[in-house]
Amino acid sequence: MPEIRYFEAVQRALAEEMTRDERVYVLGEDVGLVGGTFRATEGLMAEFGARRVRDTPIAEAAIIGMAMGSAMSGLRPVAELMTLNFGIVAMDQIINHVSKARYMFGGQVSLPMVIRAAVGGGTQKSAQHSHSVESWFVNTPGIRVIVPSTPYDLVGLLKTSVRSEDPILFLEHEGLYGSRGEIPEEEYLLPFGVAEVKRPGRDVTIVAWSKMVHEALKAAEILSREGIEAEVIDPRTLDPLDIDTILGSVARTRRAVIAEEGWRNVGMGAELSSRIQEHLFYELEAPVQRVAAADVPTPYAKNLEKLALPDAQRVVDAVLKITL
Repeated sequence: MPEIRYFEAVQRALAEEMTRDERVYVLGEDVGLVGGTFRATEGLMAEFGARRVRDTPIAEAAIIGMAMGSAMSGLRPVAELMTLNFGIVAMDQIINHVSKARYMFGGQVSLPMVIRAAVGGGTQKSAQHSHSVESWFVNTPGIRVIVPSTPYDLVGLLKTSVRSEDPILFLEHEGLYGSRGEIPEEEYLLPFGVAEVKRPGRDVTIVAWSKMVHEALKAAEILSREGIEAEVIDPRTLDPLDIDTILGSVARTRRAVIAEEGWRNVGMGAELSSRIQEHLFYELEAPVQRVAAADVPTPYAKNLEKLALPDAQRVVDAVLKITL
C-alpha cells in the first residue's frame, strides 16, 4: 500500500469528497491560495476553483456562521479554523448554535458540516496555541468529536464526517502532520464509534487518542522489555465513544491507564476513568491511572513545555505503579 503523510491524508479525503459531491466546499483562513497553514488544503483551489475553496477573513465566528447557514441551505461545508485555540472565538457559534440547531428546530433541519482544526502542543507555540481542549466539546451534546491518530484513520473518518448529517468537530494534532502511514489505493470509509486495538496485550489496558496513541505505543514497547504486555486502544472518535471495546479490554487485563494531552482537571480522562470504575469496580486489580497535561497554560520555554506535556515515560510510570 502507498505511504502518505498525515496532512496529505486531509488533501486526499477532501479531494475525493469534493469530486464525488459538488455540494462539498472548503472555507477558512488561507485554505485557498496558501493551501493551509499545515498544507492540508494544498492544491484544492487549483483543482476545484475559488468558488469551492474560499479564503476568508480572520473571523472565526463568521466562518462558522457562514458554514452553518450554508449547511442548513443544502450545502456540505468543511470549515477550517487553523487551530482549535482560535475556535474559542467561535465558541458561541459552535456551542450555542451549531450543536443545538437540529434540536431547536424539532429535527426539521440537519447540519452536514465539518469543522477542522489543529490541536496539541510540543512545538513551542506557547499558551494560546498549544492546547488539546477536546473535552470542552465532548461535554456538549449535538456535535461529534473525531480525533484521528494516523493517516489511515484520518482519510476514512474525514470522508465519513463529510457525509454525516451531524455537525462534526474534526481534530488533527499539529505534531502528526508530518507523520507517515500506509493507506489503500481504493476508496474506504471508517465508521464512527468503533475503537481500534493498536497493539494487543494481556497485562494492562492503555486508552489513548490523537498524538498520545504514539506515546502509548512507545510506552508499550518499553514495558514489553520488562515483561509487561500492554494493550493500546485508540477510540478514534470521542463522541460517539466505543465504551464497549474499552470495557471489554479492561475486564480482561484488570488494569487501566488513560493517556491524554488535554488538561487533567475534569478532562476526558476523568470521564473514562469514571465509566470504567462504574462498570468494572470489582474486576479491577488497582485504581485507574490518568496521564495528562499539567493544569497550567502550556509554557513557551522548551524545557518547561516538556514538563507540562505528557509523554511515553509518564505512561510507563503510570503502568508500573499498578503492575509491580
